[in-house]
Amino acid sequence: MINVYKNKCNLCGRCIEVCPFGAVERLKDTIQITAGCKLCKLCIKNCPEDALYLGSELKKEVSKDEWKGVMVYVEHEEGEIHPVTFELIGKARELANKIKHPVYCILIGSQVQNLARELLYYGVDKVFVYDDVELKWFRSDSYTLVFEDCINKTKPSIVLVGATSVGRSLAPRVAARFKTGLTADCTVLDVKENTDLVQIRPAFGGNIMAQIVTTNSRPQMATVRYKVMEPAQRVEQIKGEVINYFYPKANFDSKIRVLDVSRKERKANISEADVIVVAGRGIKEKKDMQMVKELADLLNGQVAATRSLIEAGWASHNQQIGLSGRTVRPKLIITCGVSGAVQFVAGMQGSEYIFAINKDVNAPIFKIAHYCAVGDLYEIVPKLIEHIKQVKQIYK
Repeated sequence: MINVYKNKCNLCGRCIEVCPFGAVERLKDTIQITAGCKLCKLCIKNCPEDALYLGSELKKEVSKDEWKGVMVYVEHEEGEIHPVTFELIGKARELANKIKHPVYCILIGSQVQNLARELLYYGVDKVFVYDDVELKWFRSDSYTLVFEDCINKTKPSIVLVGATSVGRSLAPRVAARFKTGLTADCTVLDVKENTDLVQIRPAFGGNIMAQIVTTNSRPQMATVRYKVMEPAQRVEQIKGEVINYFYPKANFDSKIRVLDVSRKERKANISEADVIVVAGRGIKEKKDMQMVKELADLLNGQVAATRSLIEAGWASHNQQIGLSGRTVRPKLIITCGVSGAVQFVAGMQGSEYIFAINKDVNAPIFKIAHYCAVGDLYEIVPKLIEHIKQVKQIYK
C-alpha cells in the first residue's frame, strides 16, 4: 500500500491530479489513498516533496548527523590487498572531502596488522582491524557479524565494497542487517551536501543510467567494479591511526567449515592488461580471430571480445568486455569492428587511448574514440600488423 509522510506533505494536490483511478483524496489536513489504488505509483513519482512511499508502515526518519564517515571494506588474499580497495579509497577521499567526513577502512582477517599500517599510506584516517584466527578464511556469516559490529560502533554514513565475488557475497548480507539500500556495480559516485550518496549505474540492459539515492536509511551502501575508479596515490607521511576491535569468539558460531583451500590457477586477466585488442561483430569468421590475436601479440597485449562473439563461442567469457563481462582501463585499446553499444562502452570508456576501426562512419564507438579509422577492418588490420612488424624490425 502507499503511505504518506505527513511531515513532508504540503497538500499541493499534485498526487490527486496525476492519479488515473481517482484513488487519492484530500481529507482536511491530510492526503489519503483509498481502496481504488492500483499501485501504479504515479503519485509517488510525481510528488515534488517525496512525501509518498510504498510500504506497510511508516519508517522512522534517520538522523543523518549521527552517521559520519566514508568506510571502505578492505579485501585481501595471502597478504596482498586487492587493487579495488585502493580505487575505493581514492573515491572515498573525494566524497569525504565534499562533506568534510573522515575516511575509514575495515580490515578483517588473521595476522593483518602489516596490511593495516600500509593502508595509512593512502590517506586513510582510521583503520578498524578485526584480527583473529577465526577470521583467517572468508566465511560470509562470520564476516557479516564482524562488519555489522564495526558499523554499529563507528556509524559511517557511506560504505563502499568492491564488486568482487567476495564483495558481492558480503555486501548484501550487511545491508540486510541494517535494512538499508545497496546499489550494485556503480560506475559513478557523488555526494550531496546533506550527505546523501548519489549512486549511478547502468540499468535496463545498459540502455539508461539510473541515479539512485538512499534518502532515509544509513549507512548508504554501494559496490563498485574493479578498474572503474581512479586509485588513491601512496604518500610518504602517515596521519591516520589503526584501531583494533575485538569480537567475542563465542559469538562467531559459523555454520561454514573450511575443510581445505586450494589455489585456483591464475589466468591472464584482461582487467590487468595495458594493451587490449577487441574483436566485434565486424569479424566474419572464427578463424579471423587469429588476425586479432596476431595484432595483440605484436603489442604485447591481450585479446578481448564483445558479447555477440562470446555467445558464438569464438572467445571465452573471461575475455568479454561490458556490463555482463569485465571492466577494463588499459593504456591502449583497439576495437576491430565494434559498433560501441552502451553495454560495451560502460566497460571500457576509462581507457587511456581508444583506437577504433569500423566501416560505419556513424558507429557510436567513434564518439568516445581518440583515434578513428573508417574502413574495412580486413584491409586496415593487416596493414597495421605489417607496419608494426616493420617498425619492430628497424628497432630490433
